[in-house]
Amino acid sequence: MINNSTTITPQSATQWQEDGQLFEWQGHQIFVRTGGEDSAPPLLLLHGFPTSSLDWLPMWADLTARYRVLAFDFLGFGYSDKPRRHDYDLQEQTDLAEHLAETLLGEDFHLLVHDYGVSPGQELLARSGEGSMAHRILSCAFLNGGLLPAQHRARRIQKLLIGPFGGLIVHLMNRKSFGENFSQVFGKDTQPSAAELDAYWTVISHKGGNRLQHKLLHYIADRRTHGARWEAVLKAPPCPIALINGTQDPVSGGHLVDAIAALNPDVPAWRLDHLGHYPQTEGAADVIAAYAEFRGGL
Repeated sequence: MINNSTTITPQSATQWQEDGQLFEWQGHQIFVRTGGEDSAPPLLLLHGFPTSSLDWLPMWADLTARYRVLAFDFLGFGYSDKPRRHDYDLQEQTDLAEHLAETLLGEDFHLLVHDYGVSPGQELLARSGEGSMAHRILSCAFLNGGLLPAQHRARRIQKLLIGPFGGLIVHLMNRKSFGENFSQVFGKDTQPSAAELDAYWTVISHKGGNRLQHKLLHYIADRRTHGARWEAVLKAPPCPIALINGTQDPVSGGHLVDAIAALNPDVPAWRLDHLGHYPQTEGAADVIAAYAEFRGGL
């Protein structure tokens, strides 16, 4: 059972923001959280869509007790800047992640990534394998996310938002419709509470981010564009990789684990059959245990 102080609520979301800092990057303010001992192994966390680094809150105490952790909000997400007239591109988001890792970690590091973040994670792996980064990636664990575009099962609302009327549809979205759509990707017995949904919606709406959802969904097209490159790092990764997957996820659940096993049977996978798309919030203790097992075997 997760302690109440590490559950996601409007109050804990406010505290998360207060405990972070803003880091300037290319004229934008990026929200950053750090924690852990300076001598601990460095770990970079990459969050998902449409949420933010707040997703890591239920795991934060455990992670920072073991590792030197860096989490941040991608441009357009969470408490980072959300420019309206901007083309949100996964290569740019990867550049941001690489810059923060080099600046704030400053050494070879490990990756733990989720959903939207799996694609920058794959690009970082490709760059690490090419030797184009200042520091190497030592390992990467993927939570639920679109590692293979062909296996990504977009929700109806996502399909509508990337269509020609996406810019209009975002103006019809509200807390109620968000909660109804968002809850569909969680496990049957691990549905988000009203307080969690309130917190998620408040952070998404910060700086008008709820009006940018159609722009942020450009990642679906980016994944198709770079699909071959990012699939290659799953076939021949430059470091140990693993899957930790909530298999009840209708978007990137058990079917994705099966597809990765067919692509590369040497990739270890932890199937969390009672969890959905957000395993780190639905069952933080289970994800911590799986991740510790993965890291222990390196």
